[in-house]
Amino acid sequence: MRHIIDLSDLKMEEFNELYKLTSNIIDRPEGYTDACRGKVLGSLFYEPSTRTNLSFSTAMKRLGGSVIGFSNPSASSTTKGETLDDTITMVSNYADMIVMRHPSEGAAKAASFFSEVPVINAGDGGHLHPTQTLTDMTTILRLRGSADNMKIGICGDLKYGRTVHSLIHFLANYKNVQFYLIAPRQLAIPEYLRQFMRSHKMKFYEVSGLEPVLPMLDVLYMTRIQKERFADIAVYESLKGIYCLTKAKLRDAKKDLLIMHPLPRVDEISKDVDDDPRAVYFDQARFGMYARMALLLTLSKQPRFRMPKNIPGRPNLRCTNPKCITRTETYLPMETHRTPEGERCIYCEQPVEYRKRKVVVEWE
Repeated sequence: MRHIIDLSDLKMEEFNELYKLTSNIIDRPEGYTDACRGKVLGSLFYEPSTRTNLSFSTAMKRLGGSVIGFSNPSASSTTKGETLDDTITMVSNYADMIVMRHPSEGAAKAASFFSEVPVINAGDGGHLHPTQTLTDMTTILRLRGSADNMKIGICGDLKYGRTVHSLIHFLANYKNVQFYLIAPRQLAIPEYLRQFMRSHKMKFYEVSGLEPVLPMLDVLYMTRIQKERFADIAVYESLKGIYCLTKAKLRDAKKDLLIMHPLPRVDEISKDVDDDPRAVYFDQARFGMYARMALLLTLSKQPRFRMPKNIPGRPNLRCTNPKCITRTETYLPMETHRTPEGERCIYCEQPVEYRKRKVVVEWE
């Protein structure tokens, strides 16, 4: 467990140990007040955040450690043109761990190439959000006991929802999970995730209506329509408010349903749902702090590791994703990993294309 870029990178044995530690901290938090004394967390938030930023800061301080960094890139040397690799190299000189949120997809993966200390992905564009998945899994396991044999409805922005992408990835580790993917056509899950689910033989149904599937669900995971992800504001305006969970709609839902949300919410869950015992989204946020305490404590024991200066790559590759970190940090080495669907960018999992190059043949 060197870096946390995607929670699915963990072996299940590692995750189970992490969950066991999280449960111990929840049950006996006073036993961990000095566990990270003398350790420093570098917190780099290039995008606005309330819960994730405060959760990590609180988690580190509850462990007895300290926090440095920024919550606004305009207060950093990024405004002067400093590259990501230089920022990460410098901060890893000062801190024992780095947590980073960035608007470009694959940024955390890129950061891990240049850091001497563990890097934690706190959200990279619309790609992944592994510590939210750690939060989500803690909530499901703590309140339901298991994620096996579960029918889960995921509703809202499934196209740009990085929390959704991470959760689907990780639930591939469990048995007989059925997904009801509730979204308008414009916000349906990306094709690479469909291919991922098919290749892992995961059962999923794509639907546009919430109420017809609500009675059969064990977990309902609501998400907001993310205004900041839309290039065309008119498209956002046409979709906002398309889903709203109300107390009346829960009439036929299961008595032990878990209603979850990564937060913040806008209008997708009515206030009258908050008092329903099935609404666990505020408990979910609290569990997230304890899960991050367990993660920080585990990673704080990692030794420093000096990264090689020259990382090999293939110069003829180009990621097709315009939001990929390789589009702005052009010095990054390009490489792919193979999937059943073909070669994918190692940073953002989107397809790559081969640039045409002139071939010069020299004859003797």
